[in-house]
Amino acid sequence: MSQTPPDRSPEEHSPAEQSVVRVLRPLVRLMIDHGLQLVQATELLKEAMVQEAVERYGVEGRDVSDTRVSILTGVHRKDVKRLRTTQNSQRKVKQGITVPSAVIARWISDPRYLNIDQTPRTLAKSPKAANHGEPDFPTLVSEVSRDVSARAVLDELLRLEAVTLLPQGQVALVDQAYVPRAGLPEQFGFLGEGVGDHLSAAVHNVAPKRLSGAMLEQSAFSEGLSSDQATELQHFARQQWASVLQKFLAAATMAEARSKNSPYQGHRVRFGVYFYEQDQGNSSHPGAEPKPDEPKRRRGK
Repeated sequence: MSQTPPDRSPEEHSPAEQSVVRVLRPLVRLMIDHGLQLVQATELLKEAMVQEAVERYGVEGRDVSDTRVSILTGVHRKDVKRLRTTQNSQRKVKQGITVPSAVIARWISDPRYLNIDQTPRTLAKSPKAANHGEPDFPTLVSEVSRDVSARAVLDELLRLEAVTLLPQGQVALVDQAYVPRAGLPEQFGFLGEGVGDHLSAAVHNVAPKRLSGAMLEQSAFSEGLSSDQATELQHFARQQWASVLQKFLAAATMAEARSKNSPYQGHRVRFGVYFYEQDQGNSSHPGAEPKPDEPKRRRGK
């Protein structure tokens, strides 16, 4: 069923093809950085195409046949059958936030765990070490989940360097963002979920038969900057995100509480932000100097 792609120059690519190329470039960097080559990438692409075709492009009231999947994706029917059998035998991974990240989310959004200036309070490691009326770390964890012990959550947050222990027997939050250290498996989970949802929102907005309104997917950019100014903007963006994150989590906590009495609670949301910096003179064309006379531009999308 596969077809040989036509011999065309990049300028002749359709708008959809051009978008795919832009998306693929950072994916290729990810692959090369971590030893994934074309053979693995081809298999992963086949798996994703088959799964999406089965889950999202079926005909109402009828099972999705291997032939239909093959027609939609161009994946050979033998591969479709093999991949569907493999996918059906694997346990579907549940999407959602982990207990440690949920603990941090409550810590930075619940007024009981915040100082007057809205910074996270240091928490006693145990209820016995807490002053009367003050919250403690085990209480925080129990409000998020009773299936995991406070000690286990503390050990995990210490391993991720998200918290630190103070000499007075208190637990202090190191950073208001739950970001695993480089190289940890959790980082790849964050990458896949965050970028996957971001791209899903963008794809939804350009879908030819979109049944619901456009999702929030916007950004702003500035050009003609010095290295120092780019760094300064990154610090500014982080400060703004910390404030927005705190407000959003407070609103999300209220939304979850209001949803408990609803007959259906199957929706999930993700609200994120990103910042990217590139040396256009040296990254796009190694050895080239930036154009000093190019006008600066600031634009929102």
